[in-house]
Amino acid sequence: MSTIWLNSKKIFKIKYLNCHKTVIQPSHKYRHRGLRLPCLSPCWTRGANIRPSYSMAAGTYSRENRVKLKSILTATSAAVMAVAVAGAAEAREIKIVGSSTVFPYTQAVAEEFANKGGTAPTVESTGTGGGMKIFCQGIGEQHPDITGASRAMKSSEMELCKKNGVTNITEVLIGYDGLSIANSRKGAQIDLNKVQIYKALAAKVPVDGKLVDNPYKKWSDIDKSLPDIAIIAYGPPPTSGTRDAFVELVFHYVCGKGKVDYWANQKKSLDKKAMKKAVKSDCTSMRQDGPFIEAGENDNLIVQRLDADPNAVGIFGYSFLFENLDKLQPIKIGGVEPSMDTIGDGSYGISRPLYFYVKNAHRKVIKGMQDFVEEYVSDAAMGRDGYLSERGLVVLPDDEFKKTQKKAIDGAPMS
Repeated sequence: MSTIWLNSKKIFKIKYLNCHKTVIQPSHKYRHRGLRLPCLSPCWTRGANIRPSYSMAAGTYSRENRVKLKSILTATSAAVMAVAVAGAAEAREIKIVGSSTVFPYTQAVAEEFANKGGTAPTVESTGTGGGMKIFCQGIGEQHPDITGASRAMKSSEMELCKKNGVTNITEVLIGYDGLSIANSRKGAQIDLNKVQIYKALAAKVPVDGKLVDNPYKKWSDIDKSLPDIAIIAYGPPPTSGTRDAFVELVFHYVCGKGKVDYWANQKKSLDKKAMKKAVKSDCTSMRQDGPFIEAGENDNLIVQRLDADPNAVGIFGYSFLFENLDKLQPIKIGGVEPSMDTIGDGSYGISRPLYFYVKNAHRKVIKGMQDFVEEYVSDAAMGRDGYLSERGLVVLPDDEFKKTQKKAIDGAPMS
């Protein structure tokens, strides 16, 4: 039973009956009996549909009283919804979605949080893009509280959040990750550069001064020094932040920097805006004719397929390589292997930041949410010798970590 107040006067008492009905009981002179609200979930998604259970005859109330009643009902609607939100939220665990790369780190924090007496959160690997879409659907019990991301939130995603009332979000930089390309330890040791990777996996590549559908079938077709084996690469789908980062750090780097003749000529002839548009249009798609195979959001499936096929390569976050070094070997990029040191100092050429995003409107109504965030950014987790570094996370420098820690705990909103 909860009480609603208006202008320091007790107006209604709210009694929760079941999933379908919430009854507002009148107090003192406010005897508008039988007002009912729909169940909790509709309240979150469609607003409170308050209606009296008996008809109000025309003229029963003066204009002044009708205005007063309208004000009371409006205040009651908002208050009931707030109380309903709190009641529903207290009854469920923390919900987390997002990046498959961030997933193992979040899962590790969830396990530690549960070991310390908290209720274990539900953690789902949906990919960065998929997680953002779900996260931004709205405020309320049926929407997730946190999403992980292997890239920063896009402006279009921020607009989606704002459109649906998700306006207070804290962005938390977790650390850094290397985008690893690896193969089975039973396969050949390979050293690639970004141009060779682009030519192997882009949908369209330059041949004789023109962009054409990718003709390369073997690695040796690209460069005679590479193995004479078919190009088979397992990687993430378009909804994945890993895919976005890979395209940006390899394809867009090669094209935007003019690392092949065709794109060097484009860069000379086009202004900055036109060049950016050309790169986005013609240097973003992965090939779809067979050599590149989308393997879903479960990076463990890629690991299993590489173990079964020594000639295949896979694309995923460094943490999965780190956890499977008994089965897999890294492919060098420009002569540099991915490691915590080479990712941290930037010498490994395919690295990116990792984030999680917190829905601040849920912090005080989702049981344990603030404590979970504090566990995630604790010294024991994200610190230099924390348990996340043992899982392969390249941790933040000390000064950057302290700033991130404070921002996460305080719930500092994104600008």
